[in-house]
Amino acid sequence: MSKKEYKMNKSVLVSFLLIASVLFLATTVSAVEIADNAMIKVNDVEVSTLVSSTGDYVSVVAGETIEVKVTFEVGSLDLGNGETSASNVKIRADIEGDKSDVTAVTASFDVEEWRTYTKTLTLKVPYELKDELSEDLTLNLKIWNADYKTEVPAITLGVQRPSYDADIKSITVSNSVEAGKLFPVDIVLKNVGYNDLDDVYVTVKMPELNIEKTAYFGDLVAVETDDDENTATGRLYLEVPFDVKSGTYTLEVSVKNDETEKTVSKQISVENGFPEVAMKVGNDLLLLNPTDTLRVYKVVYQANEAIVVVPAGLSKTVPIELGATDSQVDVFVFSGDELLSTLKFSGSAVSGETEVASPIIVLTVILAIVFLVLLVVLIVLMTKKPQKTEEFGESYY
Repeated sequence: MSKKEYKMNKSVLVSFLLIASVLFLATTVSAVEIADNAMIKVNDVEVSTLVSSTGDYVSVVAGETIEVKVTFEVGSLDLGNGETSASNVKIRADIEGDKSDVTAVTASFDVEEWRTYTKTLTLKVPYELKDELSEDLTLNLKIWNADYKTEVPAITLGVQRPSYDADIKSITVSNSVEAGKLFPVDIVLKNVGYNDLDDVYVTVKMPELNIEKTAYFGDLVAVETDDDENTATGRLYLEVPFDVKSGTYTLEVSVKNDETEKTVSKQISVENGFPEVAMKVGNDLLLLNPTDTLRVYKVVYQANEAIVVVPAGLSKTVPIELGATDSQVDVFVFSGDELLSTLKFSGSAVSGETEVASPIIVLTVILAIVFLVLLVVLIVLMTKKPQKTEEFGESYY
């Protein structure tokens, strides 16, 4: 064989191998169909089949959860290896949205040829529609595993807005508020529903603190309107009770009219440097007003009742007058009809200043007594010492 013939044969061999490789790869990449036919239902409405991509045009509502039921018949599973079953088969459903896609995938399952299977997937219809009452989105379905793949022709879903829907676009409030103070809550609403919303009310409340306020936001027209009448803004004020303990509490904002209601929650922190407004100091009652407004307290014990006015940011002392034989008397402190605090006092014939009100005072008294005893002993020893010295001196001379 000549050198020229050798090169020609080599080129032919390389070309043959290249073509064979391409064909092999094409065979490997192109998966075999796993389903001969498939029936698709959305919320029990048949929308498409594998044989014919035409079907009923189904309407769904933005934001709702829909069921997609896939029923398919497995055809021949022969890949040349004699197998009549397939493992790790899955079904995937996608809804292509304007801003985000929604996907659901079944768990893996096994199939055998010439049998029929049904699987159900749930998807939440994308909510972010354009400023229109309705639009079309695409539902894609795929049945596959490593060796087989069947793609169902795209299904068109008619997505429309809910009939009545007020969206709370934003809630602006401080992350931390102070007990006993007013704080503002700014709210922005938008009608994103199919119809107008009449007589919309907004309620802001903190259920754990039993406080709430409601305001009228008026009418909101449908979203398709080009003006600003489908949006409303407002501010409500809440006052946190001054005796609330520091911690994290839930703020709820609800929008409501005769057709719809929606609630959104967020967490805010409450800070309180004076959770107790009534304190016992000896036999006196100390009342605090940590707020920026005047407070009126009512002090009740036994047959006594006193009204105490405490200016903003100040305190007042109220003497509690009890008999010497009284013991464990309850003293009640009210703000209006609300009971703020209950403290126990004991009767005494002496003034409040002489009552031991703290372990530190008790310890101080004990130390003072010990000091006096030691001082007496020291004086006695110093007094006796000179006497002994004089006696020794006289016997020496």
